[in-house]
Amino acid sequence: MHAAAPLLPLLPLLRLLQLASPALPVGAYTYSQGLEWAVESGVVAREADAAAWIGDLLEWSVARFEAPLLASQLAAWACGEDGEVARLNDDFLASRETAELRAETLQMGWSLVRLLTELDAFAALPGWRARLLALDTPCFPTAWSAAAAAWQVPADQALAAYLWAWAENQVMAALKAVPLGQSAGQRLLAMLGERIPALVGQALELPEARWSNYTPGLAIASSRHETQYTRLFRS
Repeated sequence: MHAAAPLLPLLPLLRLLQLASPALPVGAYTYSQGLEWAVESGVVAREADAAAWIGDLLEWSVARFEAPLLASQLAAWACGEDGEVARLNDDFLASRETAELRAETLQMGWSLVRLLTELDAFAALPGWRARLLALDTPCFPTAWSAAAAAWQVPADQALAAYLWAWAENQVMAALKAVPLGQSAGQRLLAMLGERIPALVGQALELPEARWSNYTPGLAIASSRHETQYTRLFRS
């Protein structure tokens, strides 16, 4: 018999899987972030279009602004710098370019705060419940990063899971709105997943002066979606 190799701590990984799960009750599945209008307008009409739309948003918006901001919030939570957490939260809220995008992050943030403050796995950790409730208008990345920091999830793993969860939600929206088949969805996820490790490395190193969510196509799509005649999604 060979001696068993020491296991890495598994609880942070399991907590991270819980945070990234589609079963997390924050309503992410109800949002398309403008993708539904892109389908309605004909910009996204097939699998290749969905790959380009989601992939570009992942690289040029989420990974260049939301992900490095999340990384900074993780560090601030861990170091007890709650003022810095609040500043970054305000910056993220100000970066939401449309009423739908703003409402989305506030609703999801509120839902996650409510869940965490009632969840013993988070609320029972000394001080964390009070710190989270001290924020006036917590956005979704702020609440999410609080949970990841409290559960001692490594930053690179947290960012990878956050980007994966975003990509998975976008793919699920494409499956419903285009529509696409399940196999197409798995091809999209495989393609997007290959890009995430490099994007995580970039986000961890990107200085704040170079953060950018300059994606005018997303802002236009989200604005047009606000008045779209028929909709499956809230954004």
